[in-house]
Amino acid sequence: MLIFILILSIAILLLLIMKFKMHAFIALVLVSLFTALATGIPVNKILPTLLSGFGNTLAAVALLVGFGAMIGRLLEITGGAKVLADTLINKFGEQKAPFALGVASFLFGFPIFFDAGLVVMLPIIFSVAKQFGGSLFRYAFPAAGAFAVTHAFLPPHPGPVAAGDLLGANIGLLTLIGFILAIPTWYFATYLYGIFLGKKFHLPLPKAFLNASPIHETAIINPPSFRRVLLILLLPLCLIMLDTVLNTLSVVKVIDGAALWVESLRLIGKTPIALLISLLVTILLLKEQHSVEQIEKICDNALGSICSIVLVTGAGGMFGGVLRASGIGEVMATMLSDTGMPIIVAGFLISTALRIAQGSATVAITTTSALIAPVISSTTGLSQFDLCFIVISIASGATVLSHVNDSGFWLVSRFLEIDTKTMLKTWTVQETLIGLVGFSLALLGSVLL
Repeated sequence: MLIFILILSIAILLLLIMKFKMHAFIALVLVSLFTALATGIPVNKILPTLLSGFGNTLAAVALLVGFGAMIGRLLEITGGAKVLADTLINKFGEQKAPFALGVASFLFGFPIFFDAGLVVMLPIIFSVAKQFGGSLFRYAFPAAGAFAVTHAFLPPHPGPVAAGDLLGANIGLLTLIGFILAIPTWYFATYLYGIFLGKKFHLPLPKAFLNASPIHETAIINPPSFRRVLLILLLPLCLIMLDTVLNTLSVVKVIDGAALWVESLRLIGKTPIALLISLLVTILLLKEQHSVEQIEKICDNALGSICSIVLVTGAGGMFGGVLRASGIGEVMATMLSDTGMPIIVAGFLISTALRIAQGSATVAITTTSALIAPVISSTTGLSQFDLCFIVISIASGATVLSHVNDSGFWLVSRFLEIDTKTMLKTWTVQETLIGLVGFSLALLGSVLL
């Protein structure tokens, strides 16, 4: 009966989002309430259960997503993305321009979301393609793919942050592993594939760009230097790695993990603190070009665009809290053990199904993590490495088969002026390659570690 309720809950959730076009936040709250009632949670405990799941998830997600959005927006407005791309293109040269654009997008994609990052980089991509010539595929797809990979694999993006919190994965270790796996995933699934598409299909520059494109670059009078942009992008990664490295050294008894200096440095390396420090450093480095009032306004505008994402992620955590309280997790754990299917494979398949059905990668990651979180908690012998690889497998499943119900699909199609049939033959294939390569690397890592 519990499994039937689970299947029915997911079906209702997808129906509300896809058929009735209900906002994912409202749909998740309604389905969470329905599931709580249907599974027999005492009426006086339903609201505390809902609020607990919602609040606990927001506590982990809101700070990370908020600070990350501010850093990304500051770099966008001040011209940091253009400085990064121009410097890398000058360094790598004309033949490696697609590689340079991909690397710039990969670095810039750490703090900024897919949609915003792509919109910022597109004018740069178009200008480079016009300067060097050739199919637009070889310039645009490696860059767009880089944003897709970082959005799925790396904190502070909401999907991996929510999954890490729900499954109990260490965010610092998840960032490190996600970064390591994201590099080969981007190279094989997007860069090499983009070069292949550029040779096979000719995609001209969009007419909108050639006829005074509406995508205007930000007017920059005094942009930041390349070193400053690189420092801003790498600082949070270095600080987060500090926590991970010290934790590893304390586990193997190389250092005393209870020492005050170790705990203090590990506090600095905790993801929210690391991003806060990085945000303050970003503001200090950019104060020479912009007034305090301008920076405050940029930060304020950055928060408005992430409100929906944070609420949807919190609602996904609410759904997970209901599933944990209902006992569905124990039933699923028994079923998975009977089938012999590894959790990492089950997570990938469930996430893939949700992604295909409703389109949103964040919703697919959050919902899948909520579904298997009770299974994780009832399974013994899982290390932090295992949990991180499971998160990556879920994120990989939430990336495959982007099609007409995915907003990112239409964003790429609209800006690059690619028809739907060609998008299905190119972008859908690239997103699927990202998912398959990422899952294969996560599966290999779980076997080796």
